[in-house]
Amino acid sequence: MRKRKLLLYACLLGFAVLLSPFIWRKGVQWVYGRSIYTVEDVPAEKVAIVFGAAIYGNGRLSDILRDRMDTAVQLYQDGTVQKILVSGDNRFENYDEPTAMMDYAIGQGVAAEDIQPDFAGRRTYDTCYRAREIFQLESAILVTQRFHLSRALFTCQQLGIEAVGVASDPQLYRDAGWYEARETLATAVALWDVIQEQPAPVLGDPIPIE
Repeated sequence: MRKRKLLLYACLLGFAVLLSPFIWRKGVQWVYGRSIYTVEDVPAEKVAIVFGAAIYGNGRLSDILRDRMDTAVQLYQDGTVQKILVSGDNRFENYDEPTAMMDYAIGQGVAAEDIQPDFAGRRTYDTCYRAREIFQLESAILVTQRFHLSRALFTCQQLGIEAVGVASDPQLYRDAGWYEARETLATAVALWDVIQEQPAPVLGDPIPIE
């Protein structure tokens, strides 16, 4: 009987561990979903932060990244933001998300002096940490897809940025189910990141966005 009880408790514990990332993500979505707005009703801020995503070999933006940039450009053209921080991966010489994002925005009419590239936004945590420590932001509008936005809001707010978000979801994306599954694990990792404050983003001299 004792062994059966121990086995039952072990099974219940294992089940709870398996479920915990899903429960945590649902909680983050519920709490931070209240900070998500549309382009039309988001409160004005000085800076929009756009999170990087895949680009192709010729510098063309993936659909996901193009939609993020189109949303940020609209916020800029509407006068909701004055500056755009484009943050992405540039760890390899022939792969440069921020420059591709910046070129796209300029092509859509954004003044070059109103765009600040962040070449070390390799992860959501890095982008949020560097936005606060390098670019000296205390508040911002975060621009990304809804499946990613609650994690981005959680991370930035926990790192000291008063952030709200605008979801850039004008279309359905291929592999949407994979993105949702990935976010479940990534949201659990985000909790660990902000608790330990150990991940070391690439740092450098402060570049305040004026």
